[in-house]
Amino acid sequence: MRIELEKRAEHSQLMTVVSPLIAIGLTLVCGSILFISMGYNPVEALYAYFIEPLTTSWSIEELLVKAGPLVLIAVGLSVCFLSNSWNIGAEGQFTMGALAGSIIPVLFYDFTSPLALPLMVLMGILGGMAWASIPAFLKVRFGTNEILTSLMLVYIAQYILDFLVRGPWRDPEGFNFPESRIFDAAHVLPKIGEGRLHIGMIFAVVAVLVVWWMLSRTLKGFEIKVMGETPRAGRFAGFSGNGVVWFGFLVSGGLAGLAGMAEVSGSIEQLTPVISPGYGFTAIIVAFLGRLNPIGILFAGLLLGLSYIGGESAQVSLGLTDKVTRVFQGMLLFFVLACDTLILYKFKIVSNAKGVKEAANV
Repeated sequence: MRIELEKRAEHSQLMTVVSPLIAIGLTLVCGSILFISMGYNPVEALYAYFIEPLTTSWSIEELLVKAGPLVLIAVGLSVCFLSNSWNIGAEGQFTMGALAGSIIPVLFYDFTSPLALPLMVLMGILGGMAWASIPAFLKVRFGTNEILTSLMLVYIAQYILDFLVRGPWRDPEGFNFPESRIFDAAHVLPKIGEGRLHIGMIFAVVAVLVVWWMLSRTLKGFEIKVMGETPRAGRFAGFSGNGVVWFGFLVSGGLAGLAGMAEVSGSIEQLTPVISPGYGFTAIIVAFLGRLNPIGILFAGLLLGLSYIGGESAQVSLGLTDKVTRVFQGMLLFFVLACDTLILYKFKIVSNAKGVKEAANV
């Protein structure tokens, strides 16, 4: 006797909408069990994670600072995933976008023209697109698995960043610390308010609206969805499978690169060996939690941004390790994917002795 998964003839539209809420609820339940096993009061721990960060204006600004790159990257990934291309290397594209966008403030720091920031934005986008084009080319030309190639390129990008900030791009007046020179004011994104919040969040909102319009109102959006769901039908309609792969990777890489440039220009204001707490990987959770819908991704990004801020708050108030935040995010991704699986498939118990299949609807 064995258990198999069989695709459902029809799936519930209601469950498709409700499943993210179920996944969040299951994550909170399992998180409570985790806190109890660690000897903490689960109510106090969950309050520190998800309520306390919303009680001050400063923490709300920090929430938006964290959510901005998550939303930007996840919106781009949604285009890739809808086209059935699996770009897992957004973290590397984020890093290369940050490096490309930092060329002016690090190497040409005397160039303080009003054109400097627009050029940095453009270079950040192009840097991310260039890095994303590598797995796209390998997939289209050689049929290489894009999951492996895009993921391996993450580590190459991180080593390039580490090499540059410890070597040729290190601040000559930085007392030998592994970091670049601090960006000139002309190379820093304008702030919103008095904290660290900058116009990178506006970039994210604009990206949400543009991608939502593209996916729901244009032929290109229809092409992406058709090629992602039924490639054979798409080819009969005259759509190009390779073209959709290129489009998905370039859009996702460009937005990840923009997020990287915004992070170093708006939040950090210099290059350091570590510029991301894992935004590129967390954005995968954001994309699926938002049902690959740009509007849903906006709210999912705020939730996952809250997990970062909540993790920092819990470290201070409860003495929890920052690894708990990763556990929370991992549980959330697991339950989101589990709910999606059960929406599309049902369990079947197969009896080997009689060769009879008995469907167990779950």
